[in-house]
Amino acid sequence: MADPIVVGVDGSGRSLRALVWAAREAALRQRALRIVHVLPPAHVYASTPEGRAWEESHRDQGVVEEAVAIAQEAHPGLEVAPVLVSGTPAAVLLAEAEHAHTMVLGAKGTGGFGGLLLGSVALQVVGHSTSPVVIVNHVSSGHRRVVVGADGSAHSDAALEYAFEVASLTGAQLQAVHAWSHPGPPAAVSTAQDALRQEQRQALKGWLAPLRERHPEVEVVEELPDDGPIVALARASDRADLLVVGSRGLGGFRGLALGSVSHHLLQFSQCPLAVVRPRVR
Repeated sequence: MADPIVVGVDGSGRSLRALVWAAREAALRQRALRIVHVLPPAHVYASTPEGRAWEESHRDQGVVEEAVAIAQEAHPGLEVAPVLVSGTPAAVLLAEAEHAHTMVLGAKGTGGFGGLLLGSVALQVVGHSTSPVVIVNHVSSGHRRVVVGADGSAHSDAALEYAFEVASLTGAQLQAVHAWSHPGPPAAVSTAQDALRQEQRQALKGWLAPLRERHPEVEVVEELPDDGPIVALARASDRADLLVVGSRGLGGFRGLALGSVSHHLLQFSQCPLAVVRPRVR
């Protein structure tokens, strides 16, 4: 069975946006949608088994049932699997990610684990997930553009592969951004700087070449802004339906779960953000 699209829900508005995005992705990829609602520890709702049972049947089950109804109404025929499970949110979601094509989470929520999604839970899931994680903050559509960051690292290669796949499925233009900076102050005319820019452009073409060959249907635009990657990618996300980055890049440190660029873009991306790492299966 193909790996499903998994989405975490908690009943909040941002959770709903993540659900809508995930359902569309599942329908587009012809994969099942797995809707996961994590139950907090029993003492959060009630101190007795009876009170806990009442809360689960009236509140938690309602969250999942509503999510299933929304997904199936938007995409009739979509295979949907509701999951209501107790546990530590990050641990539950990471376990789900092991068998997911993509994990989808809202940027924030109200109550439950959702309120932590820009804090420890989000960082743990994004930083350690074995599958790509999409954080849905600002939902944008109609740009028909996927933006991807490229720097030649293994994580960047995984991001490029994911971005080409999305662009191919959606018919979107792919904007490949390789942000770089001159080693010294820019000059109006400089042979050395021109040579360095050409070197960086050729490097980008090399990273893109095998994927362009596999996906000739994808229109690719190369961007080499003389700027920091966080600023360049955040700016490009304002005109995109999806921003894709590797979990770490060439500037990362060994042992860190999440690089500086992907970490900051969790806050600054103006469209859904996909964080991808090389998958070992």
